[in-house]
Amino acid sequence: MAKVLGLGGLFFKAADPAATRAWYDRVLGIPAEEWGAFFTPDAAAAHPGAGTVFSPFAADTDYFAPSDKEFMFNLMVDDLDGMLARAAEHGVTPVKVFPDEANGRFAHLMDPDGRKIELWEPRPFG
Repeated sequence: MAKVLGLGGLFFKAADPAATRAWYDRVLGIPAEEWGAFFTPDAAAAHPGAGTVFSPFAADTDYFAPSDKEFMFNLMVDDLDGMLARAAEHGVTPVKVFPDEANGRFAHLMDPDGRKIELWEPRPFG
C-alpha cells in the first residue's frame, strides 16, 4: 500500500527571496542555492528522537504568534544553545525559550518575513 514517507520539501513565498536565503544562511547556517537547500535524512537519523511532525492546529491557536502566518517552521537542530548563540551574533533574539520537555528542547525565533521558526533539539525516545 502506498504511504507518505515524510516531508519532501517546504516551499514559501518571500518578499525578497535572495535576502531571505541569506538570512537563513547567516543566522541559522542553512546554505542555499537559488533553488533552495537540500537536507539529507542521515543528519536527522543520527539523532535518536528526531523525526518529522505533521500537525494541524486549531484556526484560533495563538501558538504561532506573534506571526500572522498560517504556518510556522520547525527545524531540528543538534545544539539549541549553539544555534541561539549563533542567532544572537546576528541580532536575532528568541521570542520564547521553553523549559526542557520530554520530546527535547525548543525555542522560537522570527524570520525577516515575519514567520515563526521553532528550533527543536530532539531528545531520544524512551
